[in-house]
Amino acid sequence: MWQWFSNNRRKKILATPFPNEWGRHVQNNIQYYQHLSNEEKKRLQDLIQIFIAEKHWLGCNSLELTDEIRVIIAAHACLLILALPNDYYRNVKSIYVYPTTIISPESPIGFFEVPTSPVRGPMPILGEAHHRGPVLLVWDEVKRETRDPEHGHNVVFHEFAHKLDMLDGSADGTPLLPTPEEYQRWSEVCSKEYLELCERVEHGRPTFFDSYAATDEAEFFAVVTETFFCKPENMKHQHPKLYQVLQDFYRQDPAQKVSTNRLP
Repeated sequence: MWQWFSNNRRKKILATPFPNEWGRHVQNNIQYYQHLSNEEKKRLQDLIQIFIAEKHWLGCNSLELTDEIRVIIAAHACLLILALPNDYYRNVKSIYVYPTTIISPESPIGFFEVPTSPVRGPMPILGEAHHRGPVLLVWDEVKRETRDPEHGHNVVFHEFAHKLDMLDGSADGTPLLPTPEEYQRWSEVCSKEYLELCERVEHGRPTFFDSYAATDEAEFFAVVTETFFCKPENMKHQHPKLYQVLQDFYRQDPAQKVSTNRLP
Protein backbone atom coordinates (compact mmCIF):
# COMPACT_ATOMS: atom_id res chain seq x y z
CA MET A 1 0.00 0.00 0.00
CA TRP A 2 2.80 2.44 0.91
CA GLN A 3 4.59 1.71 -2.36
CA TRP A 4 1.37 2.31 -4.27
CA PHE A 5 0.78 5.58 -2.44
CA SER A 6 4.35 6.71 -3.06
CA ASN A 7 4.19 5.93 -6.76
CA ASN A 8 0.77 7.54 -7.12
CA ARG A 9 1.95 10.68 -5.34
CA ARG A 10 5.04 10.89 -7.51
CA LYS A 11 2.97 10.53 -10.65
CA LYS A 12 0.98 13.57 -9.53
CA ILE A 13 4.20 15.50 -8.88
CA LEU A 14 5.52 14.67 -12.36
CA ALA A 15 2.20 15.53 -14.02
CA THR A 16 3.29 19.16 -13.66
CA PRO A 17 5.80 20.13 -16.40
CA PHE A 18 9.31 21.03 -15.26
CA PRO A 19 9.17 24.84 -14.86
CA ASN A 20 11.10 26.84 -17.43
CA GLU A 21 12.69 28.93 -14.68
CA TRP A 22 13.96 25.77 -12.99
CA GLY A 23 15.40 24.66 -16.33
CA ARG A 24 17.32 27.93 -16.60
CA HIS A 25 18.73 27.48 -13.08
CA VAL A 26 19.99 24.02 -13.98
CA GLN A 27 21.30 25.04 -17.41
CA ASN A 28 23.15 28.09 -16.07
CA ASN A 29 24.59 26.58 -12.89
CA ILE A 30 25.20 22.85 -13.37
CA GLN A 31 28.07 22.45 -15.82
CA TYR A 32 27.81 18.66 -15.87
CA TYR A 33 24.23 18.98 -17.15
CA GLN A 34 25.46 19.84 -20.66
CA HIS A 35 27.18 16.45 -20.89
CA LEU A 36 23.99 14.45 -20.25
CA SER A 37 21.91 12.83 -22.96
CA ASN A 38 18.36 14.07 -23.49
CA GLU A 39 17.05 11.01 -21.67
CA GLU A 40 19.34 11.67 -18.71
CA LYS A 41 18.34 15.33 -18.61
CA LYS A 42 14.67 14.31 -18.43
CA ARG A 43 15.38 11.82 -15.65
CA LEU A 44 17.33 14.46 -13.71
CA GLN A 45 14.44 16.89 -14.05
CA ASP A 46 12.04 14.25 -12.73
CA LEU A 47 14.32 13.53 -9.78
CA ILE A 48 14.61 17.23 -8.99
CA GLN A 49 10.83 17.67 -8.95
CA ILE A 50 10.34 14.67 -6.66
CA PHE A 51 13.25 15.64 -4.41
CA ILE A 52 12.04 19.22 -3.93
CA ALA A 53 8.45 18.14 -3.29
CA GLU A 54 9.23 15.32 -0.85
CA LYS A 55 11.91 16.90 1.34
CA HIS A 56 11.37 19.45 4.07
CA TRP A 57 13.30 22.64 3.35
CA LEU A 58 14.21 25.24 5.95
CA GLY A 59 16.00 28.55 5.48
CA CYS A 60 18.04 29.33 8.61
CA ASN A 61 19.41 32.57 10.04
CA SER A 62 16.82 34.62 8.10
CA LEU A 63 17.70 33.08 4.72
CA GLU A 64 14.74 33.28 2.36
CA LEU A 65 14.54 30.04 0.42
CA THR A 66 14.06 30.60 -3.31
CA ASP A 67 13.48 28.28 -6.25
CA GLU A 68 17.10 28.91 -7.28
CA ILE A 69 18.40 27.60 -3.96
CA ARG A 70 16.19 24.51 -3.95
CA VAL A 71 16.82 23.67 -7.61
CA ILE A 72 20.61 24.01 -7.54
CA ILE A 73 20.93 21.95 -4.35
CA ALA A 74 18.46 19.33 -5.59
CA ALA A 75 20.17 19.09 -9.00
CA HIS A 76 23.57 18.36 -7.47
CA ALA A 77 22.13 15.86 -5.00
CA CYS A 78 20.17 14.07 -7.73
CA LEU A 79 23.15 13.87 -10.07
CA LEU A 80 24.66 11.35 -7.65
CA ILE A 81 21.64 9.05 -7.98
CA LEU A 82 20.92 9.71 -11.64
CA ALA A 83 21.48 6.04 -12.53
CA LEU A 84 20.51 4.60 -9.13
CA PRO A 85 17.07 3.71 -7.75
CA ASN A 86 15.49 6.99 -6.68
CA ASP A 87 14.75 5.81 -3.13
CA TYR A 88 18.44 6.08 -2.30
CA TYR A 89 17.68 9.30 -0.39
CA ARG A 90 15.01 7.69 1.77
CA ASN A 91 17.17 8.64 4.77
CA VAL A 92 17.02 12.35 3.85
CA LYS A 93 14.01 14.05 5.38
CA SER A 94 15.13 17.66 5.72
CA ILE A 95 17.60 20.12 4.21
CA TYR A 96 18.57 23.15 6.29
CA VAL A 97 20.20 25.97 4.31
CA TYR A 98 22.23 28.73 5.97
CA PRO A 99 23.24 31.94 4.20
CA THR A 100 26.92 31.76 5.18
CA THR A 101 29.44 29.75 7.17
CA ILE A 102 28.21 28.30 10.45
CA ILE A 103 30.47 28.36 13.50
CA SER A 104 29.99 25.33 15.70
CA PRO A 105 30.08 25.84 19.48
CA GLU A 106 33.13 24.78 21.45
CA SER A 107 32.94 21.16 22.61
CA PRO A 108 32.36 21.20 26.40
CA ILE A 109 34.16 18.89 28.81
CA GLY A 110 31.87 16.66 30.85
CA PHE A 111 31.82 17.01 34.65
CA PHE A 112 33.52 13.62 35.17
CA GLU A 113 35.58 13.75 31.98
CA VAL A 114 39.36 13.96 32.01
CA PRO A 115 40.61 15.56 28.76
CA THR A 116 43.21 13.44 26.96
CA SER A 117 43.56 15.76 23.95
CA PRO A 118 43.15 19.48 23.27
CA VAL A 119 39.54 20.64 23.54
CA ARG A 120 38.12 21.44 20.11
CA GLY A 121 37.34 25.10 19.75
CA PRO A 122 34.65 26.65 17.57
CA MET A 123 34.82 25.23 14.03
CA PRO A 124 33.57 26.72 10.74
CA ILE A 125 31.01 24.46 9.07
CA LEU A 126 30.19 24.56 5.35
CA GLY A 127 27.96 21.51 5.45
CA GLU A 128 26.99 18.56 7.63
CA ALA A 129 25.09 15.33 7.11
CA HIS A 130 23.52 13.99 10.28
CA HIS A 131 23.05 10.24 10.54
CA ARG A 132 19.40 10.33 11.57
CA GLY A 133 18.83 13.99 10.93
CA PRO A 134 18.99 16.74 8.32
CA VAL A 135 21.58 17.79 5.79
CA LEU A 136 22.99 21.25 6.57
CA LEU A 137 24.35 23.38 3.72
CA VAL A 138 25.80 26.88 3.43
CA TRP A 139 24.37 28.67 0.43
CA ASP A 140 27.26 31.02 -0.36
CA GLU A 141 29.60 28.00 -0.43
CA VAL A 142 27.23 26.10 -2.72
CA LYS A 143 27.18 29.09 -5.11
CA ARG A 144 30.96 29.54 -5.02
CA GLU A 145 31.66 25.91 -5.81
CA THR A 146 29.00 25.86 -8.52
CA ARG A 147 30.85 28.68 -10.29
CA ASP A 148 34.25 26.94 -10.00
CA PRO A 149 33.71 23.15 -10.23
CA GLU A 150 37.18 22.61 -11.67
CA HIS A 151 38.61 23.15 -8.18
CA GLY A 152 37.22 19.73 -7.31
CA HIS A 153 35.08 20.76 -4.35
CA ASN A 154 31.30 20.52 -4.05
CA VAL A 155 29.70 20.60 -0.62
CA VAL A 156 26.39 19.19 -1.93
CA PHE A 157 28.12 16.18 -3.50
CA HIS A 158 30.11 15.75 -0.29
CA GLU A 159 27.22 15.80 2.18
CA PHE A 160 24.89 13.69 0.07
CA ALA A 161 27.67 11.14 -0.46
CA HIS A 162 27.68 10.86 3.34
CA LYS A 163 23.93 10.15 3.21
CA LEU A 164 24.50 7.39 0.64
CA ASP A 165 27.21 5.99 2.91
CA MET A 166 24.83 6.04 5.89
CA LEU A 167 22.09 4.00 4.21
CA ASP A 168 23.44 0.75 5.64
CA GLY A 169 23.32 2.17 9.17
CA SER A 170 26.90 3.36 9.56
CA ALA A 171 29.16 6.06 8.13
CA ASP A 172 32.16 3.90 7.30
CA GLY A 173 33.03 4.89 3.75
CA THR A 174 31.31 1.88 2.18
CA PRO A 175 27.87 2.44 0.63
CA LEU A 176 25.28 -0.25 -0.06
CA LEU A 177 26.59 -2.58 -2.77
CA PRO A 178 24.65 -5.31 -4.57
CA THR A 179 27.01 -8.30 -4.26
CA PRO A 180 29.65 -9.74 -1.89
CA GLU A 181 32.13 -9.60 -4.76
CA GLU A 182 31.64 -5.85 -5.09
CA TYR A 183 32.12 -5.39 -1.34
CA GLN A 184 35.36 -7.35 -1.58
CA ARG A 185 36.62 -5.29 -4.52
CA TRP A 186 35.54 -2.04 -2.85
CA SER A 187 37.43 -2.99 0.31
CA GLU A 188 40.58 -3.94 -1.56
CA VAL A 189 40.75 -0.85 -3.77
CA CYS A 190 39.50 1.79 -1.36
CA SER A 191 41.50 0.55 1.64
CA LYS A 192 44.70 0.59 -0.40
CA GLU A 193 43.99 4.08 -1.78
CA TYR A 194 42.98 5.42 1.63
CA LEU A 195 46.07 4.09 3.41
CA GLU A 196 48.36 5.41 0.68
CA LEU A 197 46.71 8.84 0.99
CA CYS A 198 47.11 8.81 4.78
CA GLU A 199 50.79 7.98 4.43
CA ARG A 200 51.39 10.79 1.94
CA VAL A 201 49.55 13.28 4.15
CA GLU A 202 51.45 12.13 7.24
CA HIS A 203 54.78 12.66 5.51
CA GLY A 204 53.79 15.97 3.92
CA ARG A 205 53.90 14.70 0.35
CA PRO A 206 51.61 16.14 -2.33
CA THR A 207 48.30 14.38 -2.94
CA PHE A 208 45.78 14.38 -5.76
CA PHE A 209 42.83 14.34 -3.36
CA ASP A 210 42.22 16.99 -0.73
CA SER A 211 44.05 15.99 2.44
CA TYR A 212 40.73 16.13 4.32
CA ALA A 213 40.03 12.75 2.73
CA ALA A 214 42.61 11.26 5.12
CA THR A 215 40.43 12.14 8.14
CA ASP A 216 38.68 8.76 8.07
CA GLU A 217 37.08 6.34 5.62
CA ALA A 218 33.76 8.22 5.56
CA GLU A 219 35.42 11.50 4.59
CA PHE A 220 37.52 9.64 2.04
CA PHE A 221 34.39 8.41 0.26
CA ALA A 222 32.80 11.87 0.35
CA VAL A 223 35.91 13.64 -0.99
CA VAL A 224 36.58 11.15 -3.79
CA THR A 225 32.91 11.42 -4.80
CA GLU A 226 33.37 15.18 -5.18
CA THR A 227 36.44 14.58 -7.34
CA PHE A 228 34.73 11.85 -9.39
CA PHE A 229 32.10 14.33 -10.60
CA CYS A 230 34.16 17.56 -10.59
CA LYS A 231 37.51 16.37 -12.02
CA PRO A 232 36.68 13.01 -13.57
CA GLU A 233 39.30 12.92 -16.34
CA ASN A 234 42.16 13.71 -13.96
CA MET A 235 40.93 11.16 -11.45
CA LYS A 236 40.53 8.45 -14.07
CA HIS A 237 44.09 9.09 -15.25
CA GLN A 238 45.73 9.24 -11.83
CA HIS A 239 43.59 6.76 -9.85
CA PRO A 240 42.04 4.42 -12.45
CA LYS A 241 41.12 1.57 -10.09
CA LEU A 242 39.42 3.88 -7.61
CA TYR A 243 37.65 5.63 -10.47
CA GLN A 244 36.39 2.26 -11.71
CA VAL A 245 34.83 1.23 -8.38
CA LEU A 246 33.04 4.59 -8.17
CA GLN A 247 31.94 4.22 -11.79
CA ASP A 248 30.49 0.81 -10.96
CA PHE A 249 28.73 2.13 -7.86
CA TYR A 250 27.24 5.30 -9.39
CA ARG A 251 26.71 3.58 -12.76
CA GLN A 252 28.07 6.67 -14.47
CA ASP A 253 31.27 7.52 -16.36
CA PRO A 254 31.72 11.30 -16.06
CA ALA A 255 35.18 11.23 -17.67
CA GLN A 256 33.80 9.64 -20.79
CA LYS A 257 30.93 12.13 -20.96
CA VAL A 258 33.20 15.13 -20.48
CA SER A 259 35.74 14.00 -23.08
CA THR A 260 33.06 13.05 -25.61
CA ASN A 261 31.13 16.30 -25.28
CA ARG A 262 34.05 18.70 -24.96
CA LEU A 263 33.70 21.63 -27.29
CA PRO A 264 36.42 21.82 -30.00
